[in-house]
Amino acid sequence: MRRAIIILSTALFASSLLAQELNCNVSVISPQVQGSNREVYESMRKAIYEFVNTRNWTDHIYKEQERIQCQLMFNITERISDDEFQGNLQIQSSRPVFNTSLTTIMFNHRDNDIRFKFNEFEPMILNENMFTSNLVSIVAFYVNIILGLDYDSFSPEGGTLFFQRAEAIVTNAQNAQESGWRAFENTRNRYWLVENLMNDRYRSMRSCLYRYHRLGLDRMSERPDESRSEITEAITELQPAYRENPTAMIFQVFFTAKSDEILNIYSQSFPDERNRVVTVLKEIDPANTAKWDRIIKSGN
Repeated sequence: MRRAIIILSTALFASSLLAQELNCNVSVISPQVQGSNREVYESMRKAIYEFVNTRNWTDHIYKEQERIQCQLMFNITERISDDEFQGNLQIQSSRPVFNTSLTTIMFNHRDNDIRFKFNEFEPMILNENMFTSNLVSIVAFYVNIILGLDYDSFSPEGGTLFFQRAEAIVTNAQNAQESGWRAFENTRNRYWLVENLMNDRYRSMRSCLYRYHRLGLDRMSERPDESRSEITEAITELQPAYRENPTAMIFQVFFTAKSDEILNIYSQSFPDERNRVVTVLKEIDPANTAKWDRIIKSGN
């Protein structure tokens, strides 16, 4: 099912395959910002869109139906100067579920530490060895997170390379003026997101991503009971890491993306399985306790 790895032999051939990994929709809104020259926001949208969708982020060939669907939604809340902007960013990505017409949300996250300079006459260029632009670094960081999560869902720890690239972006940004890159600023920022993904303490989360998607969802249409059992085991596998550090960012990230889907998966499950998974879910995701109670009620 997954992409074959092909070494591109010529620059011409490579250029024809640019952006075949992602199908990214970019939006930039600024409802709170007053003033003229609102064309800059459309220029910003186009620049970000072209940066994401015309860059080759991997060495793999994707079929059209395998391209990762994602969205970057910038909400500009303040124009600090002619070329400096502040706001928030909503990122969402999904991938197809094998043998169905369905998609599954992989990542659904809001970043409130968004501040950057943008000049519509300067191209967005990523320098992988140094920090040059906060906007470029933020976008490249999340593209690599999206890719890493997607690859983890198809093979065990398959996204390591992309998480390493995201980690390198964080390292290069340690001296940046803008926030969101450093450990001491808060416990839920870009630093901690990739730290959790690369930390062996939370390795069970990456195992969960593979088991949940490849061994669970992708087989659900053919073997629903067996696949649901695999998902139960994948979720249960998270308990030890959660008990060690229940405030780790990665748990919130996972359940923000998956809670509605999990509710649907277990609405038709066996009573014993339903009770077991709800006990685990209430422990490792207490914020959604009311939602998990609905799983029990769905069987009554």
